[in-house]
Amino acid sequence: MTETMRTIGLIGGMSWESSAEYYRLLNEEVRRRLGGHHCARSLLLTVDFAEVEAMQRAGDWEAAGRLLAGAAATLQDGGAELVLLCTNTMHRVAAEVEAALTVPFVHLVDATAERITAAGLTTVGLLGTRFTMEMAFYRDRMRGHGIEVLVPDEPGRTLVHDVIYEELTRGRVEDASRDAYRRVIADLAARGAEGVILGCTEITLLVGRRDSPVPVFDSTRIHVERAVDLALAAPVPEAQDRRGGTGRGPQGGDQRSGPAGGVSGWGR
Repeated sequence: MTETMRTIGLIGGMSWESSAEYYRLLNEEVRRRLGGHHCARSLLLTVDFAEVEAMQRAGDWEAAGRLLAGAAATLQDGGAELVLLCTNTMHRVAAEVEAALTVPFVHLVDATAERITAAGLTTVGLLGTRFTMEMAFYRDRMRGHGIEVLVPDEPGRTLVHDVIYEELTRGRVEDASRDAYRRVIADLAARGAEGVILGCTEITLLVGRRDSPVPVFDSTRIHVERAVDLALAAPVPEAQDRRGGTGRGPQGGDQRSGPAGGVSGWGR
């Protein structure tokens, strides 16, 4: 089975703490499925988060797109057979990253939306950076799946954002911040959220299912599980339209392409 395992490319470093979590979860998930000494075939390219964060603050998304598209191309050239962008916020430039690839790009928002839909939910709360919570790219993508997104009111958005940048991306996990996040989550649930997306890869370091009165959708873990589905799936026939596949791999992973399947690029 390992002979057919695809190599997963990871664009990381935003921050490295969350990239380390991706690496850990990938290998744990492959070992859980295959047993023994198995681990994930993977390549990790770490960008300098200081550069990315400066581009975010300046609103220079064009430069950020070029940077991450270059990282994606480097991973592909190195042998990656599918690519993940290990950050929610920088899916703001997912189209640019995908355009640099001829191998599949696994879209985090699509994979998360699939899991929410499978749970039968249509309204969810979203925690993330201010960019993720306030810009349209995340909400619009979710809306394309029939899911409405609620975000915290102010000062909740500021609190959530500041904890990410001032604590979690610097390796700090504070009990007081966990309590504050719990209050924000409870408020979202009171406003009608049927579930909550942990829409920043660092948030999983702080809160989880036990901290919420409604189901939690950990975008990092969901993204990883989707990648492993694809890495272990049977090859897709070259003649199959990349947006028309409906087969399922040996692990039960949905092999649909494009937005509905959380991945695009097969057979391109």
